[in-house]
Amino acid sequence: MAGLALTGTLLTGCTSEPDPTPSPPPRDSGVPASGLRLVAFDSCASALSGLRSATKAYVGPYGLAGGGWGRPEFQATDGGAERAAGADAPAARDNAGASGAGSGYSGTNTHEAGVDEPDLVKTDGRRIVTVSQGTLRVVDPASRRLTGSLKLDSGPDVGWAETNLLLHGDRALVLAREFRSPMPGTSRRDRPGVPPIDEQAIVGPRLILVDLAGAPKIVGDYRTDGALVDARQVGPTARVVVRSGPRLDFPMYKGAGPADEKKSLAANRKIVDQAPIDAWLPRYETSTGGQTSTGRVGCDRLSRPAVYSGTSLVTVLSFDLGAATLGDGDPVTVAADGDTVYSNGSRLYLANDQRWRVLPGLTAGDRAPDPKDEQTDIYQFDTAGPGRPRYVTAATVPGWLVNQYALSEWDGHLRVATTTGRTWGQNPKSSSAVYVLRADGQTLTETGRVTGLGKGERIYSVRFAEGTGYVVTFRQTDPLYTVDLRDPGKPKVTGELKITGYSSYLHPIGGGRLIGVGQEANRQGRTEGSQVSLFDVSDLTKPTRIAQHHVRYGHSEAEFDPHAFLYWPATNTLVVPLTTYEPAGIDGRGTSGSGALVLRVGDGGFTEAGLVEHAEARTNESSGMIRRSLMVDGVLWTVSDGAIKATDLGTLNTLGVIRI
Repeated sequence: MAGLALTGTLLTGCTSEPDPTPSPPPRDSGVPASGLRLVAFDSCASALSGLRSATKAYVGPYGLAGGGWGRPEFQATDGGAERAAGADAPAARDNAGASGAGSGYSGTNTHEAGVDEPDLVKTDGRRIVTVSQGTLRVVDPASRRLTGSLKLDSGPDVGWAETNLLLHGDRALVLAREFRSPMPGTSRRDRPGVPPIDEQAIVGPRLILVDLAGAPKIVGDYRTDGALVDARQVGPTARVVVRSGPRLDFPMYKGAGPADEKKSLAANRKIVDQAPIDAWLPRYETSTGGQTSTGRVGCDRLSRPAVYSGTSLVTVLSFDLGAATLGDGDPVTVAADGDTVYSNGSRLYLANDQRWRVLPGLTAGDRAPDPKDEQTDIYQFDTAGPGRPRYVTAATVPGWLVNQYALSEWDGHLRVATTTGRTWGQNPKSSSAVYVLRADGQTLTETGRVTGLGKGERIYSVRFAEGTGYVVTFRQTDPLYTVDLRDPGKPKVTGELKITGYSSYLHPIGGGRLIGVGQEANRQGRTEGSQVSLFDVSDLTKPTRIAQHHVRYGHSEAEFDPHAFLYWPATNTLVVPLTTYEPAGIDGRGTSGSGALVLRVGDGGFTEAGLVEHAEARTNESSGMIRRSLMVDGVLWTVSDGAIKATDLGTLNTLGVIRI
């Protein structure tokens, strides 16, 4: 790739260009040497023709490859979901830096300061709001008592769905993944154990607007087709990203042999040829004050890149949490996958890792991808205003992202870390790179790159802090690379530290220190339990690890979900969930435990303060496993599926327990 000079277009509107050939490029075409752009379809007829043609390329005798999501496996990130342009330690809010244990509150650990992310617990300092198993609860941290409880739904779609929150003033937005969601592109017939549902019903995420001013009450409800990818919030404006597939009801043929498969393939292609545009365009249903209205994304809101699969659409919805109702979400939709969401507030990026390119011809999902097929499309939207996002431009870089932390915009440049090549087998052929793209509000143009990181390995974690990048790759040992990005035209690797194990989450804490959370491993790369590392990166040419806290047989949710990580700078305290399981000994019994590990972070290393446990919350219905921790006015609060507990940060003595 000589460069990534790209031209932006408005997301809405029409174009006189003919529809592109929607089928994938030849496998020997390699990564595109130039950028890409989104264009709107001329009309609904044009959109229908293009989507039918693109989708047919991915239809097999048993439906759509990958279940219709345009990739071998369907995982909505989280995923963790992936942020602080110009911020060195984003975990603490501006109001959270006082003396002693600290006044103020910690908030959710987010990538970018000022850009909130959904999580299962939220606080604004005057209330703590949690949601679990279909019930929203409000706790007063001053009196340490439950002040409100609201059951969101009596059905299984919220009760057992993964639910998260966003909070603004006296409003909470609950984001629930649909529990009974069938895989699109497959029939619901002949599926034992699957509850019958209305074939025309909207099956997808549910967004619930709750008023917290008094007793919690639902004031708005929104459902749409698809699956929740992620969301971001700046002030009262929430951007919610949803991925959907075409609603095509393919029969489940049970015959065996080439003749039957050929017949079913022809029948499935005919179904695609006869499907209306409504089969692709996402629908929505919104309710408020007992009134319900329905709609769908209009053809004028749908755009596509030059090459697309037709098996996946990604929609960005915008909601004002201060408004009386949720409205229709003012949707904009792209005919593409959406795997990763990153936002610095003024811009929102959707990344699409293009794995759908390797799907045609897959049998049992075992075919190894060709490195030439590995690329990530990145779509940039202007979200500086409260209204509908405006599409600005796009870029393509080689490789796949590990998560949202592989993206970061700083000083007018987007930095992207990716891995390319085969990372498994006896002779892996992979390496990683960091690309720097100038984001000038009109184009994304490559200005520099660093390649060849971690040959034979893949990226496990990335963190960008102003003009510095930290990249961890791993296969048997863990190189921590420091990358100097201050000159966007000449990025360079300045240092490398090889240690056993790896860090899957990195957190700068200032003063030339970096915390890593991950797994220790032996020299052969076999993991041996949770480890927390303290790195000295004050000299980028000589990064060192000055301390390690290792818990044998341990695992922490913070290893894969940064929302579970808490660092409180007022007291230099680190809190992460911890579960342990020690294999059975000679007595034939194994031992297990869980809690929140509390460490004091000093210049020379870690001091273990203790383990906060929720033993009182362990019942037949609750494991008592702590998932989150937060600080409010000097008190450490921990949240499990059975209790919310207040603990004195200095002594770790229990101050109160609220069972839920």
